[in-house]
Order: sequence, then C-alpha cells, then structure tokens
Amino acid sequence: MGYIIESLRQVFGAAPRKPTPETQTVEVREIYRQKRGKGTNRRELAELIEADTTRHRWRIRRWITLILVNLLFVISYHFDVQLVEGALTASRVVGFHFADLNSALQVMLAYKHVVLNLVIGTSTVLVLWWLLGGRTFCSWVCPYHLLAEWVEPIHLWLVRKKIIKGYSFHRGTRTVFYVLFALLALGTGYTVYEWISPTGIVSRALIYGPGLALIWVGVLLAFEVFVSRRAWCRYVCPIGMTYAIVGAVSPVRVRYNVVECKHEGECRDVCLVPHVLSMTIKGRSPDVEVDVGSDCTRCGMCVDACPTGSLRFVVKGLEHLL
Repeated sequence: MGYIIESLRQVFGAAPRKPTPETQTVEVREIYRQKRGKGTNRRELAELIEADTTRHRWRIRRWITLILVNLLFVISYHFDVQLVEGALTASRVVGFHFADLNSALQVMLAYKHVVLNLVIGTSTVLVLWWLLGGRTFCSWVCPYHLLAEWVEPIHLWLVRKKIIKGYSFHRGTRTVFYVLFALLALGTGYTVYEWISPTGIVSRALIYGPGLALIWVGVLLAFEVFVSRRAWCRYVCPIGMTYAIVGAVSPVRVRYNVVECKHEGECRDVCLVPHVLSMTIKGRSPDVEVDVGSDCTRCGMCVDACPTGSLRFVVKGLEHLL
C-alpha cells in the first residue's frame, strides 16, 4: 500500500519523500555506512560500461515495438486488411474494441453518458496497461513520444553549449491541465483535448495522411528543443497521467538494488521523469531494494544506462524469472 500511495503522490506532482531514520531500514543504513568514503572508481566504471554489450537493448526493443504497433494501423488501413481498424485513440483489433482511457473519459464527459463500446474498449485497455504498468503506453506505443525522443538530443546539445537555457516547470502543472481538459469537455460538450493531442494527430497522420494539424506537432517539438526538455510529456499530457494512475497497482516494475549502485547518476540523466529515481541518490534509498513508482514510463533507459545492474525489470512475485 505504501508503494501505491507514494506512486500516486508523485503522479500528482509531489516531490519524492526523503527517508528518515524511522523509514530507512537498518540494512540499507549499514550498506551506506560501508560505502562511505569509498569514491567511485571511474576507470573501473568506464571499463564496465565499455564491456556492456547490451547497453541499448531495451531502447532497441522499445523502438521496434513502437514502430511495429503504429505500422500495423498503417498497413491494415492501406491494404484493407481489417486486422486493426481506427487509430490509437480508438480502434478495433480482430473484432475486439480498444479505446484510450483518457479519450474515453473525454468522450463520456463531453456527451454526458456512457457509451457501451467505450466501456468494452476501455476494459480491454485497462487490463492490458494494468498488467504492463506505469506509463508503458507513452514509451512503447505513443508515436509522439518517439518523435520527442529523437529531437531531445538537440535540446541537450544546445543546453550543453550554453546556446539556450533549458527551463523546467512544476510537475503539478500536469495535474492542473488534467483537471482543465476534463472540465472543458464537461462544460463545452467537445473533446477539446483530442483536438490538440499530438498522439492522436501523429497517429491519424500516419494512417490517413498528413494534415495541417501537424503544424501544431511541429510547434510542440520546437518548444521542446528550444525551451523545455520533453515539456509536453512531462507537464501537460493527461494520457500519461491516466496510465500512471492505473499502473500504480501493476505487477511489472523497475526495481532498484542499492548494493552494487555506484551512484554515478547516469540513470537520472537519461530518464524522462528523474524524480522516480530519487532512491538512486546516495543516502536516499529507504530499503536495500525499492520499486520505481508508476510515473515511470518503463522505457528501460535507466536499466540500459546502469553498468552494474542495480536497476532491472521485475514482475512482482516472479522476480527471479527476469
């Protein structure tokens, strides 16, 4: 229960709780005591990184999965295969209805009644993303996420060269937008968010062809390159927030083990949502092993970046099989 509460706190924008002597176990305090004064051997760390032949395995798997999922929609439409119909916001896969949870909520609020097909579609999706956990949809399915990830290095290079200054906002901003989009749907009778959702725009553009709405996607990407790193996903998108709430009780998680951690911080550098990795900061882990919260996108980049294997995917109850 503590994991769920802490996950939801972070989803809604609260800062991760720092462990206190009362909440930090004796075992982990002893590990930190033994590590005290032992600096990181940079040469040894560099050798570990160089020897790691699987350093980008999760990113490769994720990119392949994301591209294939979106390609299924394109192929099914253009060749009239009818295996997958519709787009990411609402579709039918081999006769089974699938509906994005946030899109379904927007429709129900706008039309003020429950649509049977949406109930069926959301039930299917609810079970799927509950099993996978966190914001898995964002990093493994959403086409805008992939575009934003591809342009992200430009932003980081510009900041590193001090050409621009990257800005960050309070994470609670996303909660404000979540409520705002819900109220707009309820008050106007229109699914306002769906008009501006880059996920839906890019998905429909891939399937049915490009339109003027892609200009909006370009504006968002430009903002993320020149102003704020991954701003849409971090501070605005209600889709990710919806799945993070659902994923708070998922069995699939990323788990951190403090024993072999060198605390070099690269895992947090590559993470889209580094607050979920606060336990990797030296002295901040409440226990020897800690599960990363559900605001995690399950992208696996931290797992790839960790040269000592301190971060790994687990299925709760089946930990030793992964």
